[in-house]
Amino acid sequence: MKIWTERPAKADVEAVVRRYFSLLRAGRIPEAEELVDHTSVRHVLKSLWTGSVKANADADENENADENEASASPATDAWERDSSWLRELDLADFHWGHEGTGFYVEFTYRARIIEVSLSFWVKPTDAGWVLAGPATLW
Repeated sequence: MKIWTERPAKADVEAVVRRYFSLLRAGRIPEAEELVDHTSVRHVLKSLWTGSVKANADADENENADENEASASPATDAWERDSSWLRELDLADFHWGHEGTGFYVEFTYRARIIEVSLSFWVKPTDAGWVLAGPATLW
């Protein structure tokens, strides 16, 4: 886990989140988990998939309701079987709270902001300051 001896600057924290996300995209989940005081990566990935791929497929399905069933929504476990969807997901904006310890990150899928964001917070520990999270925000 990344530990700072002093309260880190926002730019330093954002760099860790960018690294975390790049590791997730590369399928290097154990390395990503080592960067933050982490919640379930499985939950994070499923939420991002639901807010991007599944939401996009559902929207397409609603637009094309009269078309055949071959274009049905992806299976609920598709995000685990094929992680290629992560390549189309990008970090968007960081939104920091007033105290400068908590923030959330928006994501884009195919260049559109999705409905799920991830929140993180910087917290002091006995060893120093660490990045905790993420929690999913809908």
